[in-house]
Amino acid sequence: MSAEHLGGGGGRRRHLRNAALARARAVVQTGSRAMRRHTHLLHAFSRQMIAVRVVDSANRLGAEVFMTAVPVLFVVAAFSPQSVREELVDSVRAVLGLRGASLEEVTQVFDSSDEDMRNAYGALGIIITVTSATKCSRVLQRLCERSWHLPRAKARLIAWRWFVWLLIWLAALTLQSSLRGGLGTGEGLGIFLAFVTSTLLWWWTQHFLLGGRLNWLPLLPGALLTAAGTAVLIRLSRYYMPGALNRSIAQFGPLGSVFTLLTWLIAVGGVVSVGIASGYLAAQVPAVARWLSTPAPAANRPQELSPTRHPDH
Repeated sequence: MSAEHLGGGGGRRRHLRNAALARARAVVQTGSRAMRRHTHLLHAFSRQMIAVRVVDSANRLGAEVFMTAVPVLFVVAAFSPQSVREELVDSVRAVLGLRGASLEEVTQVFDSSDEDMRNAYGALGIIITVTSATKCSRVLQRLCERSWHLPRAKARLIAWRWFVWLLIWLAALTLQSSLRGGLGTGEGLGIFLAFVTSTLLWWWTQHFLLGGRLNWLPLLPGALLTAAGTAVLIRLSRYYMPGALNRSIAQFGPLGSVFTLLTWLIAVGGVVSVGIASGYLAAQVPAVARWLSTPAPAANRPQELSPTRHPDH
């Protein structure tokens, strides 16, 4: 074999080896950039969750809903016509997928709203119950403020919003059965209507409880994430909760359902807390921030999901 052939073969091998090394370097560099990117994302996410105190917020929100907001449903049922009580039962069944013993327990609670029950509450009892239920509004307001790193609003300026928020959400709960049934057209449209309604409610909730201190658009990612998270949780709950509640009632009687329901409400509180807190981070993504006109984060806030921001923000 001639020297030319040997030299040519060696040159081709060196060329192939150099090409392989170049590809390997490119893969390593791409992986390094992706790792730095993911590390930055995890760092920003963990800082935000710590700042929001997401575990504490989830537990407090779930507990307050259970201890204060649920009794308001009984007050509403006690003073509502039969059609409203039936709508409430249907809404609770639509959200949790109740059947069997658990559905019978809920139906009995709302059907027991007779004259004696109304007299037992009285005007003072109604005022105390509704006022206590505003603790849910306050916990949620503080969650929104922590998520956006805003100071606590003065109670005398925002207290009335707690009552309005509670009334709007009670009305929304009453309509859940109709919405999830697609206004009589079927579950397909119902899923869409429920998601749109949930997004609008969480969007309005943030803006309303923050006292209008932020524009509407930056709050949209949090509304979408929270609505999506609660939609998934409710969908899964329709398969898990009926059996769990029925087993609890069979083993421990009506008291057993208390612990199961409280656990579920804490899970809902966790989804809401993570959704709203993550909405702040999503709104800081440079492309999203330019479109939403998101305020730039202060130096002491968890940074956005990208190392750089557009100079306009």
